[in-house]
Amino acid sequence: MLYEDDFEFEEQPADIRDRTIGGRPGKPGGGRGGGMRRPPEPRRRRSDALATSEIPEDAKPAGDLLRDILNRMGVGPVEIGYVKRTEGEYLEVSGPRLGMLIGRHGNTLEALNLIFNNSFNAGVKTSRRYFTIDAEGYRADRADQLKDLALATLERCVREREPQKLEPMLPSERKIVHLALATSELVRTESEGEEPERRVVIFPR
Repeated sequence: MLYEDDFEFEEQPADIRDRTIGGRPGKPGGGRGGGMRRPPEPRRRRSDALATSEIPEDAKPAGDLLRDILNRMGVGPVEIGYVKRTEGEYLEVSGPRLGMLIGRHGNTLEALNLIFNNSFNAGVKTSRRYFTIDAEGYRADRADQLKDLALATLERCVREREPQKLEPMLPSERKIVHLALATSELVRTESEGEEPERRVVIFPR
């Protein structure tokens, strides 16, 4: 069962923004929600995260709004590119002063994403469109880590035939895990708990 808030970007509980992906090295997920030990995946090159394309016409209003917000923040000069990923649309920011834009553990990016998507969808009741704001591929790397975690935990769930609980995550992060396992015939996913402790649970079918 997929919950609506797992597919929204508005809710960004401050209590869990600094949490890292749970689990000891080699055991993604942590606790009962850990995964099987897997050979380390080759780290995606930073240049791959920055392989952007020109912003499509229907997304240019979003690019213009982001540029305006960044100018008001004093972040510039910047270039804004577009990346279409399996988990959604990314607006990738590049420029010489991105440290302040990312912030500690990506906190500033999280806040910017909240402000941007709420502003972009203000007054829109249906067909809302959400973008992930990224800089130096920071959030794209996080998404790839979450996908690896989802697949590793799937393996453990199938092997142990028991539900596996992941660590509490932001709604946007839970969405990535749900989508990574949505087509699996071996497991199903649900979200349980209340914010900021809401988490994904993976069940064997």
